[in-house]
Amino acid sequence: MDSEIIIRRATLEDVLPIHRLIQAYPHELILRPVNNIVENIDRFTVAVCDNQIIACACWQILPEIGCPEGATVELQSVAVSKAFRGKGVGKRLVKFVLQRIEGFHPVQAIVLTFEPEFFGSLGFREIEKTKIIHKIYRGCIYCTKHTNPFTCPEIAMALQLRP
Repeated sequence: MDSEIIIRRATLEDVLPIHRLIQAYPHELILRPVNNIVENIDRFTVAVCDNQIIACACWQILPEIGCPEGATVELQSVAVSKAFRGKGVGKRLVKFVLQRIEGFHPVQAIVLTFEPEFFGSLGFREIEKTKIIHKIYRGCIYCTKHTNPFTCPEIAMALQLRP
């Protein structure tokens, strides 16, 4: 019999397993120091199987200057343990995060990803990076992996949540 997979909000006890999971994808994800995970633990969601963290995702609200009700939510650090990829865990996790942020009434959810097919299956559509300048200046500008956020190979995608 397969073990049950539980999707839930992260707790402080989850910090080190989340850190290890993100570290397992150094080319696909922006690595996060432990203190950053602690500071943002209230925005992390995890998938647990047999008391082990097998997936995680985080979210961040990106304000729209001069239009607070026009905020966007960015999905970050979406990672699924290699042993559980392709089994629907990632989809359940992202759907849980989208339900969780629903109450803020953001205009859209965005993601920068190397997995456009995965996010496309959840309704995200590819967009030009120029459409998310607020993300570029809040996060990408500090990335040490690429010299120019507009030539970074990650694909920008958005899911419209309201008009």
